[in-house]
Amino acid sequence: MADKSHFGLIAVDTVPLHEKVYLELVRALTSGQLQPGQKLTSRKLAKELGTSDMPVRSALMRLRALRALSPMPNGSVEVPLISAERFSQLTAVRTVLEGTATELATKRIKGNNLRAIRRHCTELTQAARSGDIENYLRKNHDFKFSIYRHCGNEQMIFLIETVWMQVGPFLRNLRIGFEDDLAGILSIDYHKEVVAAIEAGDGERARAAIVRDIDLTVTQVLGRPISAAKPAL
Repeated sequence: MADKSHFGLIAVDTVPLHEKVYLELVRALTSGQLQPGQKLTSRKLAKELGTSDMPVRSALMRLRALRALSPMPNGSVEVPLISAERFSQLTAVRTVLEGTATELATKRIKGNNLRAIRRHCTELTQAARSGDIENYLRKNHDFKFSIYRHCGNEQMIFLIETVWMQVGPFLRNLRIGFEDDLAGILSIDYHKEVVAAIEAGDGERARAAIVRDIDLTVTQVLGRPISAAKPAL
């Protein structure tokens, strides 16, 4: 007798549109796709995202509450500028949170998850050698979060992401000094050392490598002027 409990239907996506818009804007901020001082309007963002204005406004309100975006008098928002002191303070927070997340994750990563991290590591190196800073920043974000998401602490991941929304735009400054050969950025990149430590199951070494990577990044960023913003979106 035929099974009447299944109708051949495909499960629908239950994630609300405003949540999808929010997550896409978070991705753009944390992966350095937006620049400090860049102006954003809900109308232009809605057009680019292919949505109505309302879910974009909802997402922008959430991001303002997290200090990831700053309100402007005309009703639009901008990616905030932050001082060198604040950037350093946020980096200090990063070393604590991301170092801890990496050490915790090392105990849990194995099998397919480890293979995925190795793949992200390879893609990050390839992005640097390709000379594409935007792709490099995306791959850097993907690599690090592919580790942090295994720490077993959702609140810690949320805090890391919140900090990244504030510092992500400034990471675009990493390209300065490597314009002629972005592959030189690998000299301040410890992702291979992080992977080696995870493979060895050495959480303390993995923590030290990710902290070293973060510290060298902030030294590079603060040693250069902040780049000009793109036109408003």
